[in-house]
This record gives sequence, structure tokens and C-alpha cells, in this order.
Amino acid sequence: MTDFSAALSIAASGMRSQSDRLRFVSENIANADTPGYRRKVTSFEADRNADVTGAVTTGSVQLDDRTLPRIHDPSHPMADAAGYYDGSNVDLVIELADAREAQRSYEANLRVFDQIRQMSTSLNDLLRR
Repeated sequence: MTDFSAALSIAASGMRSQSDRLRFVSENIANADTPGYRRKVTSFEADRNADVTGAVTTGSVQLDDRTLPRIHDPSHPMADAAGYYDGSNVDLVIELADAREAQRSYEANLRVFDQIRQMSTSLNDLLRR
């Protein structure tokens, strides 16, 4: 049974990590029009605190270092003397693609979780007979 619980733990860590990733993507989308906002990115790494090998966690959050676009709008309250202000470096197409990928990865981990749960239930039913 320990193999079942290890597999459940690994699938759960994947779902947790994809959920964190989706949260960062949604923050990026929400702030796409915020002046001076830098896109948040994260990576996955092995979870060293987990009891099983293969569990993942999200790494530290980093800000995208691409240059911020300069937008000309003299009427904007943050505009400098020349009428420019720093925009956001969030690209909605990239964010939507990342959201779709995170959603599908979450669903794949959920299917693994369900399959393991069903196998465990079937094994218990067989052992009871």
C-alpha cells in the first residue's frame, strides 16, 4: 500500500504546483494593464521536504527581466515630462497559453490521482473476498 500512497503524494504535489502556477498566470493577466508591472514567472523543482522521490514544488517567484514598453500618453498621471510612462511586459497570448498548459497538466495529475484511488479501492475489495 505504500506504493499507492507515494503515487498519490506525487500526483497531489503536481496538482498543487500547477495550481500555484495558475495563480501566478492569473495575477499576470489581472495586471496586464498596470503601469510598471513585471510578469511573474516560476519553475518547478524537486520537493526535498517530501517523503517520496518524484514530488515537485514551485520554485521561487522571479520577475521577467524584459524591458518594459514605453507608452506615450501625455495625459496619463504617471507620464514624465516627455509624455512617456512604463507599461507592463505581460503578453496575454503567452499567459493564456501558460494557463492552458497548467490546466491540462493539473487535469492529467488529477486523472492519475483518480486511477490510483480506483486501483486501491479495487485491491481492497479483492483482499476482502
